Amino acid sequence: MSFGNWQASMLWRKRVTMVASEYPDIELSHMYVDNAAMQLIRDPKQFDTIVTNNIFGDILSDEASMLTGSIGMLPSASLGESGPGLFEPIHGSAPDIAGQNKANPLATVLSAAMLLRYGLGEENAAKRIENAVMETLDKGFRTGDIFSSGKVYVLLVYSIMFLPSSK
Repeated sequence: MSFGNWQASMLWRKRVTMVASEYPDIELSHMYVDNAAMQLIRDPKQFDTIVTNNIFGDILSDEASMLTGSIGMLPSASLGESGPGLFEPIHGSAPDIAGQNKANPLATVLSAAMLLRYGLGEENAAKRIENAVMETLDKGFRTGDIFSSGKVYVLLVYSIMFLPSSK
């Protein structure tokens, strides 16, 4: 690790520890990224939230996506002290499958739920979207990345269809 990266890591650790002291009910654990990567596979349920810098977060989120079965399942948020934040799926734009009805829309839909919850304070609306997605998956609808025979429009249409009945 270069000296500059080491200094940034120490600053990050100091700042996170300082902020964590304001929330004594929240457990804080520091890990080196290589250990965090191993622990994520070994015992993923030990993690509720992982706070890290962009490069390590990018690597760990791609790894975590495979625990769900697909990179197309995970939403993400980049939040600061003020402002609405940036909400997006962890995956890229996937131009190689554009127009082929293969992309999983759920990370995008769930990113919208995160925007509603954390960016706009609309908890009920976020829960309705999340419940609609869960109901769609519970009914067995899948895209090809998480099941062998799925279509994007079917998954998206059913998620929207279940939205009004979700609580």
